[in-house]
Amino acid sequence: MRSWIGHPFPLGATYDGEGTNFALFSEVADRVDIILIHENGSHDSVPLTEVDGFVWHCYLPGVGPGQRYGYRVHGPWDPAAGHRCNPAKLLLDPYARAFEGQVDNAPALFEHAPQGPEPADSAAHTMLSVVTDPSFPWEGDVLPKRPYAETVIYEAHVRGLTRSHPGVPEELRGTYGGLASEPVIDHLLSLGVTAVELMPVHQYVQDGFLRDQGLSNYWGYTSIGFFAPHNAYAAHGARGRQVTEFKSMVKKLHTAGLEVILDVVYNHTAEGNENGPTLAFRGIDNASYYRLAEDDPARYFDTTGTGNSLLMRHPNVLQLVMDSLRYWVTEMHVDGFRFDLAATLARQFHDVDRLSAFFDLVQQDPVVGRVKLIAEPWDVGEGGYQVGNFPPLWSEWNGKYRDAVRSFWRGDDNSLAEFASRLAGSSDLYQHDRRRPRASVNFVTAHDGFTLRDLVSYNDKHNQDNGENNRDGESANRSWNCGVEGPTTDEGVLELRARQQRNFLATLLLSQGIPMIAHGDEMGRTQLGNNNAYCQDSEISWVDWDLDEDQHDLLDFTQRAITLRAAHPVLRRRRFFRGGTVTHGTRSLPDLVWLRPDAQEMTQQDWQRPDAHAVGVFLNGDAITEPDTYGRPVLDTSFLLLLNSYREPIVFQLPNLTYGERWATRIDTSEARGLSDETEHKADSEIAVAAHSLLLLSRSS
Repeated sequence: MRSWIGHPFPLGATYDGEGTNFALFSEVADRVDIILIHENGSHDSVPLTEVDGFVWHCYLPGVGPGQRYGYRVHGPWDPAAGHRCNPAKLLLDPYARAFEGQVDNAPALFEHAPQGPEPADSAAHTMLSVVTDPSFPWEGDVLPKRPYAETVIYEAHVRGLTRSHPGVPEELRGTYGGLASEPVIDHLLSLGVTAVELMPVHQYVQDGFLRDQGLSNYWGYTSIGFFAPHNAYAAHGARGRQVTEFKSMVKKLHTAGLEVILDVVYNHTAEGNENGPTLAFRGIDNASYYRLAEDDPARYFDTTGTGNSLLMRHPNVLQLVMDSLRYWVTEMHVDGFRFDLAATLARQFHDVDRLSAFFDLVQQDPVVGRVKLIAEPWDVGEGGYQVGNFPPLWSEWNGKYRDAVRSFWRGDDNSLAEFASRLAGSSDLYQHDRRRPRASVNFVTAHDGFTLRDLVSYNDKHNQDNGENNRDGESANRSWNCGVEGPTTDEGVLELRARQQRNFLATLLLSQGIPMIAHGDEMGRTQLGNNNAYCQDSEISWVDWDLDEDQHDLLDFTQRAITLRAAHPVLRRRRFFRGGTVTHGTRSLPDLVWLRPDAQEMTQQDWQRPDAHAVGVFLNGDAITEPDTYGRPVLDTSFLLLLNSYREPIVFQLPNLTYGERWATRIDTSEARGLSDETEHKADSEIAVAAHSLLLLSRSS
């Protein structure tokens, strides 16, 4: 095997049409060998004799796409000092663009000898890195960046969304191709969402303890390859073809006008704690890649609950993350990222630091700093709940929105004031540093927790199928079963549950900020009370496309609510309400007014009443202070939103002529499809709002 000097940059395996350059960072290594695995099972071992700046490299002419390979790193085995090099372990390339196979969690992957490294060879039990061809016909892939104010996010799982779809060809179900198939894209377009946020598609690892129970790692939050699309989601994933399939999916979604956002997991890896498998980073340079316990470097400092945390203050770890992000934008054409447990990325030392090196790098990066960036603004470490504290460039999953909206519609006392803040865009969280409503990604449900249907059908979690005696998953869900736990034939309970689902979806789509819908919620998807289905690659998690009449009604309601939001800028303002009076024609009114059921403005005392569960909201379409793209004033219809979470109907008096002479009902969640006859109501007249429902009225004159 001929070996040339090669180059230390770029890291990973880079094919140039005639051969491949290999480059691997390891500060601790004494020697690095690249192992080329051939079709017949034989292999060649090539020493990397060149090292520059701790990057070991060589160029192998004639080696091209489809070549499988791995590394063996020779160096110190000294866990007490944080070093775990063991050349018996075949290691994955952290920069590999594709992987083949899956780990089998055999004993050879683990270290069992406290006196020294485990001598068993892991080559037959791990994945293999694969050289890929970067070429792809991207011509015509031009998707204008969609403004945040016009964005509606649909959180989806590549496999779960498509696995049971009858219109998707069998061989494409559960794959990138299935997600980009015509029936699925038609559904997304008819729904009206603008962006698909994919749960982890970085190459991840199957957990041995789940496999032993007949379960699997379904969600995929155990990344091992930050540049590689997960091979199991490809219809034809061998020899790196998953890269082409992923690119084809992105191009088709872009052609349909849909953005692609990736849920990325840079806070930890699949290697777990000191008892986990040695797959890549641990054997390459453990002390550089991971945060180790200061009092005992043989153990890991973990703020993620997964066993390890990446060392985000190490320059090569920061380089890895930034290189990965740029790769997915420039080479894979994705439009943004949602960062799992993002508070961990901000921990340069122990505390969360909003000015950490990671945020500095993102802020100045000409590629990553220009796409949509969404943080899950918490981790499990001390001080890890950081909703509202990320830098101005970022949007955040607003966990306080989720909790407040659930509490209000459950009828909790002392819930109205915070609910109102969340409905208006959460300016109390984001306005202090001049952020805008786009900083708040609003959601009621997500992959983690109850589905929307289960949120209104169960008081308690039912996770027995996960094999942990129902101990896993969140116990405090702010859910309400509407009188019966789980499935029922009681028509009154079923009607109330359907109404509550409409309430949640309408609230989400009428709130300022960026709405996010979890896949299947628009069709009443159930997980039978399982609120932690991370290990359920089964009908429990897959979207069921066989809909009954009630589910069709819910889908139709969601489509109309999204269409309404898209048509009216006052429902998706770019800037926060200011509260000042704006004069338009003969009317002088604030941009936002909170009203009691008697049409009087809410007072401080009213907000503090623990039993207040009803409120009216006037949204002034004449008072949108931000101009459109071309600098022109924006005028819109004015709306009146009446909300009642009491268990009895409430009679609202409509406000006086100053607000409008006539009002037409646009949404009534007490109706089976949320439809109304758009009956007009005069100023100062009374209108009954059913128990647990909302009305949206538009000013008609």
